[in-house]
Amino acid sequence: MKLELHILQNFAPSNLNRDDTGSPKDCELGGVRRARISSQCLKRAIRQTFEHGDLLPEAERAARTKRLIQRVAEEPAMTAVTSDPARARRAVTSALAAVGLKTDEKNDKTQYLLFIPRAAIGKLAALVAENLDALAPADAMPAKPDADEASTKKEKAKSKKGDKAQAKESADPKIVKAVTQILEDGSRTPELALFGRMITDNADWNVEAACQVAHGISTNRLAMDFDFYTAVDDYQPEDTSAAGMMGTIPFNSSCFYRYLVVDIDALVANLGADDAAKEQAKRTVSAFVRAAVLAIPTGKQNSMAAQNLPSVVLADLRDHAEPRSLANAFVRPVAPGRDGDLVEQSATRLAGYAASLDAVYGDRGRKEFSFIALDPSDAVSKSFSSALPQAKRRKSLDELTGQLVAAAFGGTA
Repeated sequence: MKLELHILQNFAPSNLNRDDTGSPKDCELGGVRRARISSQCLKRAIRQTFEHGDLLPEAERAARTKRLIQRVAEEPAMTAVTSDPARARRAVTSALAAVGLKTDEKNDKTQYLLFIPRAAIGKLAALVAENLDALAPADAMPAKPDADEASTKKEKAKSKKGDKAQAKESADPKIVKAVTQILEDGSRTPELALFGRMITDNADWNVEAACQVAHGISTNRLAMDFDFYTAVDDYQPEDTSAAGMMGTIPFNSSCFYRYLVVDIDALVANLGADDAAKEQAKRTVSAFVRAAVLAIPTGKQNSMAAQNLPSVVLADLRDHAEPRSLANAFVRPVAPGRDGDLVEQSATRLAGYAASLDAVYGDRGRKEFSFIALDPSDAVSKSFSSALPQAKRRKSLDELTGQLVAAAFGGTA
């Protein structure tokens, strides 16, 4: 069963997602330059909305970090058994090395970003604390105050290599099994089950994402603008008229089409494929729909405050059916005119293209087809009722979410 969200979101002047030059990201569609918000940026905004919107509890969320060693070493379970931060970090490093995870010894970081359940941090801390002496013996790194700098570095390097080899060779199989279990259980964390994970050191810990998020692209042709700004030095002499600082910030204002799809069956499978997983998937889908709609990237928001919620959200829930992006509705860019403003015409184009897909490919397995709209002129509703009479208008995001969850999992909205 696939749940698809088609979102039209018109942003005021903004620079929500920058490239390596500081300019808003863009792309080409239909031979025309468009504004773009990357899928990675949108996923992070959704994950932040899970937290800030209080949509998923801490135990059901995940963290992407290289700083796992430091975070585990600072947990209360660790500080309760050792007051030596270096020893604590060394023990965590040994535990990770015992299961084959590579770490950077210079800065106590993993060699790549790990996407792990937040709850796993506390579990790892408890496990390492319980086995501290085995993972990091207190006398593993003897100090030599009278050694010169070169020999000290050499001794430390030799000691670190010895610690690492010892951890890998002599680690209790029970410790290895426990650490492995903590990492493998990550797929049962809703946030990780949705967005997936790849760990190159062990394919068994990989999780196939249950959702896909497309790059947001503008329905209109990109028109880049530049803000020339000056900043005044509050303490400059009165006879000085020059600015203390000046520069330019590129920005644009665009109506974005955003597309997201969740494979609900894959989500349930990632969460454990049992009755408890179905209940957890139900809560996760509800949180995801709300977060996907409410998510707004944070780029340059302090400068531009482009806090613009979506104008249109079309939801399509179908069983045993292929997903369908509606991006090609905008191969020819939309422009405001006598037939309506940019949002209204984008909505008309979206509804018409969705109807064309249904006419050619059918609507097999459809269980719910509905939309919400900010529609002061009623133009969007007229477009949808004309092109997609089967699409039901819902009054609010709460109602839309409830109807989708009820249709997907049974019960009432």
